[in-house]
Amino acid sequence: MTRASRAWGRFDGPARLVGIDLARGLAVVGMLAAHLVTIDPFDAEDPSTWLDVVNGRSSILFATLAGVSIALVTGGTRPLVGPARARAAGRLALRGGLLWVIGILLVLTGVPVYVILPAYALLFALSLPFLGMRPRGLFLAAALVAAVAPWVFPVLDAAPLWNGRGGEELQALVGWAYPFPVWIAFLLAGMGLGRLDLRRLPVQAAITVIGAALSALGYGVAIVTGPAVSVAGPYVAAVWSAEAHSSGVWEVIGSGGFAIAVIGMCLLVCRTPLRWPAIPIRAVGSLPLTAYVVQLVVWAMFAAAVLGDTSDLFGVREAGLFLPLTLGLVAACTAWALLIGRGPLEALIDGIVRRVVGAPARPDAAPPAPVP
Repeated sequence: MTRASRAWGRFDGPARLVGIDLARGLAVVGMLAAHLVTIDPFDAEDPSTWLDVVNGRSSILFATLAGVSIALVTGGTRPLVGPARARAAGRLALRGGLLWVIGILLVLTGVPVYVILPAYALLFALSLPFLGMRPRGLFLAAALVAAVAPWVFPVLDAAPLWNGRGGEELQALVGWAYPFPVWIAFLLAGMGLGRLDLRRLPVQAAITVIGAALSALGYGVAIVTGPAVSVAGPYVAAVWSAEAHSSGVWEVIGSGGFAIAVIGMCLLVCRTPLRWPAIPIRAVGSLPLTAYVVQLVVWAMFAAAVLGDTSDLFGVREAGLFLPLTLGLVAACTAWALLIGRGPLEALIDGIVRRVVGAPARPDAAPPAPVP
């Protein structure tokens, strides 16, 4: 068997949920658009603003998909127990530590984005106590966090340590732009999805419908109650918000539901012949860590060489980097996934984890997608 045939078997084999790859690929492209395209606020009557859907929601989709992957590699519908779970927990913990190191290195490039990998590292650590839970418990835990954490977050976000000496560095170290006290809700919801039998059509359809209903609820309530909340004071306005990156209760419900619906729709789409034209996006989603890191490194190199300043976001947008970077990234990921297989950074991290902790507890387990 040639390397290309092995790569294809891994990319599109019967053991792989290719719809999850599609969802991850969409999240990567959405993240690129959110970073590199100037987008006006959403207006349903103005199609030119519809791209605003990527703001905030792409990263939340990543967090939810990380939960799905964690569940899949820790037993799927049958959570691992005993020594097998302990080994899986050790692998996840080390993987999270490696992601944190990579994230801090990306922060040091000076590229003007909130690097999500440090937050992901913390979320991986926070997932460990929940590895043995079934779907119902995970969904209940996610709902509890979604209902409570947004009320606490404004207090935590106003803590003096963020504004004092070293506060900005501390925010980068813990990925506070994606606050883990709130974002654990998305990870837990994703873990709940990963504990379901995601190959079954009724499950895929239910995920799509329930996610869409949650999204409509979150954004609908925010729209209806917006005028009253706007005069209720800054604390209530912050808690009751559905704005992107607000960590308000209606953003958590609306964007979390949106992520669940996208995952369900991608699983449904990949049951159809549309899975074939979706191969380039699926390829991006099959090596998400590599795609995420490469796009930031290329961005930094371009900004340094052309603009002389890696932090010049306006200059990068004016230079039109989005389209060539996205097309190049999609083409490179497609070639790599189809001809070689696992992404280079994914392989590197898995190799380190295998050497330190050992192989996956189950022979059919694939390493979780670690990014945003």
